[in-house]
Amino acid sequence: MSDTAISADLVSDDELLGLPGENPGENRGEPQLVTVPSGTRADRLDKVLAGLLPDHSRSRLQGWIEAGNVHVNGTPGKVRQTVGPGDEITVWAQPAPETLAFAPEAIDFPVVDESPDWIVVNKPAGLVVHPGAGNWSGTLLNGLLHRYPELAHVARAGIVHRLDKDTSGLMVVARNEIAQTHLVRQLQARSMGREYIALAHGWAAAAGKVDRPIGRDPRVPVRMSVERPVAPKPAITHYTPARRGQVDPGGRVTEVVCRLETGRTHQIRVHMASLGHPLLADTIYGGKNIAGATRQMLHARALHFDDPGGRGEVQFAAPVPADMTLVQEAITWNA
Repeated sequence: MSDTAISADLVSDDELLGLPGENPGENRGEPQLVTVPSGTRADRLDKVLAGLLPDHSRSRLQGWIEAGNVHVNGTPGKVRQTVGPGDEITVWAQPAPETLAFAPEAIDFPVVDESPDWIVVNKPAGLVVHPGAGNWSGTLLNGLLHRYPELAHVARAGIVHRLDKDTSGLMVVARNEIAQTHLVRQLQARSMGREYIALAHGWAAAAGKVDRPIGRDPRVPVRMSVERPVAPKPAITHYTPARRGQVDPGGRVTEVVCRLETGRTHQIRVHMASLGHPLLADTIYGGKNIAGATRQMLHARALHFDDPGGRGEVQFAAPVPADMTLVQEAITWNA
């Protein structure tokens, strides 16, 4: 979710189905014709187009121009050419890069249980949930489309929340749009229960709650932060120390049970670090590789939700994976 819920940016079916031709000009669909209005300041094509088509990023528009999918007055445009009032711009809108990644692949992942409305997956550590920059294939989404072809008709192949690449554990996937809406609403209402087990540096003194908004770190783009975050969103994590121990070298360690009220990117990792207890091997947030830990020690071990099919509450559990068990065994726990 991320150890986090992701629901607001679900992709529509038509975006998943539309694919461009292999070559510019082939099967590009109907173009959009835009006339630069009077009063517009003459400027570079990409800048002017970004102002006329604000729903698309400037970098995406530059890609369209470079691929020959933008013409100015009937001629293929160039990013730096000057356009002004009266110029006619023809645009063949192209699908976002991630829509090209929605291809079935034989990816191995355990399924805990399934029904006509949902699939509960025990995601292995190291498996990316959704295609993105640097990971356009080999993701859980690709594997879901291979094992459950009907998910091609559901936004994001039914994925309603995500786990970070190196976080293991339980996720629920919807098998139809009605179930997806039902599950997303439970996440929004904070009625879906998600419980994690984590190994953190130091000895956490007592149970507590972290209620601090999370946003992008203004200095490090790959980090999230509670200190002067960019575009922060509410985030609440409940935590309870389960046991305390020691490792030599490395020092004190606490096994912590965390329960999410909200689902933000890196939420548990950021909130525990904000308490001075970063997770073992979570080097982005100050964790160290001790006791044999090679990835952040975080596992989504329990999940419950209201069955969209009307069976009431359903509950699931996933044991700690082998790599995390080895780290636990390397720690001397207090009696």
